[in-house]
Amino acid sequence: MIFYTASSTPRPVRLSEATRKFAADSQAGIYGRETLDTPNVRMDEVPGYSEMSGLDKYNACILEIANKSPLRIVPGEYLSGSATLGDAISHIVPAKEYGAAHGWFGSVSHLTIRFDEVLAVGMNGIERRVHESLKRHTGSRERAFLESCLICIDAMRIWHGRYLEALKDMPGMERVYSNLCRVPFEGARNFYEAVQSMWFVFAFTRLCGNWPGIGRIDWLLDDYLKKDLAAGALTIDEAREIFSHFFIKGCEWINGRATRSGDAQHYQNLVLAGIDADGAEVTNEVTYLVLDILEELGISDFPTTVRINTKTDPYLITRCAEAMRHGGGNVAIYNEDLILKAMTDWGYELSEARNFANDGCWEVQVPGKTWFGYVPFDGLAILQHITLDNYSGSRDFGSFEELYAAYIADLGAQVEQIKRGTIGGRLNEDGSWKQSNPCTVVSLFVDDCIENARSYYEGGTRYVVVSPHIGGLPDIVNSLYAIKRLVYEDKRVSLAELQKALAANWEGYEELRHHALDDFVYFGNDSDDCDSLAVRLVEDFAKCCGERDDSCPIWFPGGISTFGRQIDWAPQRLASPHGHRKGDVLASNWSPTPGSIRNGATGVIHSACKPDLSLLPTGSALDIGISPSALEGEPGVAALSGLIRGFCDLGGFFMQIDTVDAATLRDAQRHPEKYTTLAVRVAGWSARFVTMSREWQDMIIERAE
Repeated sequence: MIFYTASSTPRPVRLSEATRKFAADSQAGIYGRETLDTPNVRMDEVPGYSEMSGLDKYNACILEIANKSPLRIVPGEYLSGSATLGDAISHIVPAKEYGAAHGWFGSVSHLTIRFDEVLAVGMNGIERRVHESLKRHTGSRERAFLESCLICIDAMRIWHGRYLEALKDMPGMERVYSNLCRVPFEGARNFYEAVQSMWFVFAFTRLCGNWPGIGRIDWLLDDYLKKDLAAGALTIDEAREIFSHFFIKGCEWINGRATRSGDAQHYQNLVLAGIDADGAEVTNEVTYLVLDILEELGISDFPTTVRINTKTDPYLITRCAEAMRHGGGNVAIYNEDLILKAMTDWGYELSEARNFANDGCWEVQVPGKTWFGYVPFDGLAILQHITLDNYSGSRDFGSFEELYAAYIADLGAQVEQIKRGTIGGRLNEDGSWKQSNPCTVVSLFVDDCIENARSYYEGGTRYVVVSPHIGGLPDIVNSLYAIKRLVYEDKRVSLAELQKALAANWEGYEELRHHALDDFVYFGNDSDDCDSLAVRLVEDFAKCCGERDDSCPIWFPGGISTFGRQIDWAPQRLASPHGHRKGDVLASNWSPTPGSIRNGATGVIHSACKPDLSLLPTGSALDIGISPSALEGEPGVAALSGLIRGFCDLGGFFMQIDTVDAATLRDAQRHPEKYTTLAVRVAGWSARFVTMSREWQDMIIERAE
């Protein structure tokens, strides 16, 4: 089996041929296409369903899914449980009342659920917590939620029983059957049980339509592996073989179906290394097993971010670089020291902050304790449409500082609108939480929902975070810098004349456009003159978001992202002062405007790290593309390792590196059949390139160029 690599260095071979074939079949979409054959279970066949209340309907859906979803058991697999209903891939509970005006329940993503409790005490332990909470809560709404928790646990028990019955007499699956008997209902006793327990719970939440992140998998599994290795119950090679099936089964939604932003956008992210709540280093044998598996199989469906701090073992950074050079963007970097500062400055307890993972994408949160949402908006559009009034000339600014102050005021108004809309949409006038979409399955695995007798969406979680995310920030920096130079410093044109050129989409102003486009050094090239605006804008946007307010149950820390929305925003944007025309697809996340980079990756990192990114606690993502030829051999790995260390030392937040060349991507556009496993980093996820729409492919190619 050959797994695509961008490097001339072949991927290593450590796993058995049988496991590698299972991986190849799974990545080829065999099981994903099979999943599409059964999209959902039919609820119109359930007696009395149409007359039920909303929560009762949800409970009935989860029970019907547990009873009726197809089972999948692949001969030779080491783990059981599969999310086999195709509509779950579309982020909905895969149960439909046919003929109803609204026959669906939405599901949940952008969260990382808690697995450590499942591993320690099993679902039976969680069930005991529900019964204890029932003793304390007498309100009908509270009791209805807690009874829903018990129903969902029963549904998992039904699904578990169906798998045990199917496995019991199946030749060659005796070990799998035996391993599944206790978990996930009792606590895991060893590494194999722990991996099965995690997978079964994860698969059940996905079967019900949810897209949960997994979080710190090496921290979760370390003690189990250590104990087995010390006792001689497992070798490291045997552990790698078992563990690889977790990743292979996680590809079960691959189906080759073209989607706009590519497949694999299911937020099943992992976080590795860093320190634990007590400050002890987490990095362990499981950390390296994850990197081994990703390096060998090229699986892009578990985007993995490694926490790097000032004391990180250089060997870990080297192993990250060795995995990265094969392409796919499935290993990224967190700067742990800066993120801990960001979170504690915001007001998190240090022990809570030290446990940070992500929301299943890359935005930072406390896993298993947070309802996270973000509200993206186009900050460049605010400059163009509001501050400069569509280039109508109706607003005149006597100085650059007047223009800048007006923009920050308009930005602040946007953030305030987000806050008011969120609070009004979630809270009643008396401060109580409004009733929301049922989401009991994920509520089982998020702290305090059971104790508070409130669901994930109804204020049950310990933290409720809704993050305003500014998009287009590099283009705002460049636009303001171009205006500053053209109008106020070099006095090449008046503001009115520049706005006429922009309103005309630069038609008739080609000389001025090329001067703006080519003669200034913009963000991403380590120019203090331009980057000083980036420093100011990050600080002022953070001020717009404000500080933590304990009188409000919802927190509003800021972040920077586009997640590909620069494609959606392009038709509504006008021509930009830094030389781009209306409709151009511009910067992604916290990365430079396409075509503006002159000083390579080091220049990009220097610019991106100049602002104090700890002011934005949910994060900022820097996307970097590096040619595979730059990473050849040991010197290439050493160079990439140095880039990682430099990014953290300079104060970066999150960096995702993709290793691919534009020529390969263009060939994949022409001959998709040759590149079915070629994966690229998109934003907080990686996707197989050939499953992306043409406009998204072009965006990735432009980034690579």
